[in-house]
Amino acid sequence: MSKKINEVSRFGKRLAKLRKAAGYTQQQLADEIGATRRMIAYYESESQHPPANMLVDLAKALNISADVLLGIKPVESVPLSSRLERRIRQIEKLGPKPRQQITQLIDTFVEAEQLKQKANATG
Repeated sequence: MSKKINEVSRFGKRLAKLRKAAGYTQQQLADEIGATRRMIAYYESESQHPPANMLVDLAKALNISADVLLGIKPVESVPLSSRLERRIRQIEKLGPKPRQQITQLIDTFVEAEQLKQKANATG
């Protein structure tokens, strides 16, 4: 196997691994970067890197550098985006009223859980 094909196949595996570590499905990652699920699947399995602009979008969505995505730098304990963090970014883009309603809902759940934990600790 030539060196180029080996590097490319590693790219696909690396992309899939980083995507899964970030908590994305192929569809979710595609939605995040404005691509199709089919494109993500292709780059995870075929013998080509995505175009440069897509590399930048992928790296940004996965919260890593393009160097890490390309395998130039090793993957360290990089803080990868979680599903909750992505949802928070989506909520921040909403209007003031929906944001306030969601915040109140979250506050209700957090307060209920804190009361439950307090009751269990004293009980």
